[in-house]
Amino acid sequence: MVVSNGESISELTLDRLLSTSLTDTPCVYLNQEREVWVATEMCVQYLESSIDSIVIRNDDLTPVGIIGGYDLLNHIRKTPTRDFQYQNKVKEIMFEDLPIVEKETRFKDLMERWKLSRRAFAITPNSFQGYSPISARKMLDVAIRCQSDITISSMPKKSIVTFSLDDSLGKVIDLMFEHNTRKLMLEYSNQFISDRIILEEISKMLKFQPDVDNFLDIPVSQIELEQVNVLKEDVTLNQLALMLYKMDHPYVIYKDIAVSPWDICLTLLSDDVTSRSADSKKACPHCGGDISWLV
Repeated sequence: MVVSNGESISELTLDRLLSTSLTDTPCVYLNQEREVWVATEMCVQYLESSIDSIVIRNDDLTPVGIIGGYDLLNHIRKTPTRDFQYQNKVKEIMFEDLPIVEKETRFKDLMERWKLSRRAFAITPNSFQGYSPISARKMLDVAIRCQSDITISSMPKKSIVTFSLDDSLGKVIDLMFEHNTRKLMLEYSNQFISDRIILEEISKMLKFQPDVDNFLDIPVSQIELEQVNVLKEDVTLNQLALMLYKMDHPYVIYKDIAVSPWDICLTLLSDDVTSRSADSKKACPHCGGDISWLV
């Protein structure tokens, strides 16, 4: 990342923040005529990664929308049946306001779009006549390399939404939409459930449990949950971002503060988060690359 000293991250363009890595990953595409169950299966593989949503294309290979966990769960709330997954097309439930951004788009403008759409995902043209994804997880790379005195203990506290093992899947999904969150903690535990975990369970039922039809009636007690990483010590923004970057399902808790990649993105909007000064960089003795963010 080559930028002038002390510039606010929020004011910088995506190209300056991510440079060559901005377009180093291709989007994952799905034709608009494919069935919803295919999108469910694909999102199980890609949610919480740098891809995070599936780009929907028409027969001319033109992107016409996206599908992510938000869209699939929203329609499961409305029509929680097996038939809906097999009989309806992705074009019927996709998010049509396709979030295309340019490399000159400023980070703060990207965040405004994400807040309005409630989807931390966008695509940008690449040099291969296609598109590359930009997600909250991808922005962790920016946080790893930024200059900031912020630590996890100084990040905004927010209510950690919990659920009970007595709840149905329908109630858990309603809680997610009510509180605008992709993750819920199991009460009195260090386990959590997410949109990806829910879609993975539905995918299994589509394959192996043909007698289950209404997914909202599924007892959440039968779903395998993930273990959250509980931090014992305060860490810097750079260290925190690096931890999340290395996780398959990035989510940590420190005392009463829960942090996901989205929370890192919100923190990057702070005026106190700037580009790393040139004189603070340290070069790797082997490749010459900047390793100052590791120390």
